[in-house]
Amino acid sequence: MKNSQFEIKIDDLTGPEIAELLAEHLRCMAGVSPPESRHALNLEGLRKPDITFWSVWQGHELVGCGALKELDATHGEIKSMRTAAAHLRKGVATRIVEHIIAEARRRGYRRLSLETGAMPYFAPAHKLYHKLGFRPCRPFAGYREDPNSVFMTREI
Repeated sequence: MKNSQFEIKIDDLTGPEIAELLAEHLRCMAGVSPPESRHALNLEGLRKPDITFWSVWQGHELVGCGALKELDATHGEIKSMRTAAAHLRKGVATRIVEHIIAEARRRGYRRLSLETGAMPYFAPAHKLYHKLGFRPCRPFAGYREDPNSVFMTREI
């Protein structure tokens, strides 16, 4: 599947498709991460003015999503990365992360960071982020050391 087949658009988080994908994301995180280590945002959490949220579509089908949170004028955080189960390993996550990196660059950020789980379930995410230039880092933006979390960052 080629990246050109995806349409990425800013999403107002009101559609039923995105509500279901995010509910699936939260259910999945509840199944693999203890409550104190879950940092996934719900719909209301994603509607904050410091967060831009994108949905990824292939035709009329929602295939994924991701968000960028502004931490300060030079630092952003990737949030709510999710690929619909039927579209795993098709390049959706790579495409949205590349889009978020380009947007961070356009905004003039110098650094882009993220938090993800440390469990084996998250190994594909670790591999993707590493491939796209992210490296392990210390906790940032109020996060604390947590054996269930991996913190990564990259210079823009």
